[in-house]
Amino acid sequence: MTRYSDADLFTLPTTFMGAPYGRPGPGNRAAILGIPFDCGTHPTRIGARGGPDSVRLQSNLMRRFNPTHADFDPVEALGLVDCGNVKLTPSKIVDAFERIEQAADRIVEAGAVPITIGGDGSITVPVARAAAKRHKNMVALHIDSHTDAYPYTSAEKYNAATQFTHVAEEGLIDAKSSWHVGIRGTTFAQGVVARTQSLGYRVVSLDELVRGGFAQRMSEFRDQAADRPVYLCFDMDVFDPSCAPGVCTPSWGGLSAREGIDLLRSLAGLNIVAIDVNTVSPPQDVNNMAAHLCAHVIYETLVLLCRQMGLVKAA
Repeated sequence: MTRYSDADLFTLPTTFMGAPYGRPGPGNRAAILGIPFDCGTHPTRIGARGGPDSVRLQSNLMRRFNPTHADFDPVEALGLVDCGNVKLTPSKIVDAFERIEQAADRIVEAGAVPITIGGDGSITVPVARAAAKRHKNMVALHIDSHTDAYPYTSAEKYNAATQFTHVAEEGLIDAKSSWHVGIRGTTFAQGVVARTQSLGYRVVSLDELVRGGFAQRMSEFRDQAADRPVYLCFDMDVFDPSCAPGVCTPSWGGLSAREGIDLLRSLAGLNIVAIDVNTVSPPQDVNNMAAHLCAHVIYETLVLLCRQMGLVKAA
């Protein structure tokens, strides 16, 4: 009988694009962190807590080289590691936020860029808290079909529609230099855009974004941000449900997969210090489309980081 080694007998945890599992050290420029959390307050769509594992599984379909855009291995270039998921209980919101913040802290303190996979949009609060400790004067670029800057009550302080109210009020980002991009669709309340603008944010609707062109609008944001640290938050519901059906709050008339990729590629030149991709909800997904597209979104951000850090030649 053949005597097999442990490496031949036991599989390792599924990681994003096969990145090594572990914690970031001196040679790791970026780290994946899964956040299996949703507030559980949505009336019909619960399940974003399963997003990180679903996205990791679909990332197995991603190849590491793109000969017409990025003919290099961003996982290797960044020394990417996958830290696994934060250990939490979704129903315990305050405790979960403390755990998320501390887990993100470990990545930020190691000098790596945290790349978080949600989870619903509320996770932005603890991740931004961690990033803001190291990166002062941070600005946010929030790509979403909703502003998520709604008012809150003492009875329900945290949900997936108030995170950008909290990060502005807590001073985690400079709201006056931060943008919400891709806003569209119906809402439960009147005056949502005016409310968001009252916090200082600029709101760029999807119509405005398409009319002005991705490159032009993002060039304007880049000029305003200059070299300041950028918190990039990407909500998967900015895509049309035809290509990302498994999201928390689908809204018709969104970006195609091609448009979303073009938008991400127009972000070259930003000083991105944290990446927060959220709202994949596996129970509502069809053939894992949203999860697979989310894996590609994260891949595109890895390419952005490689070029930002000068690890590869610009395209």
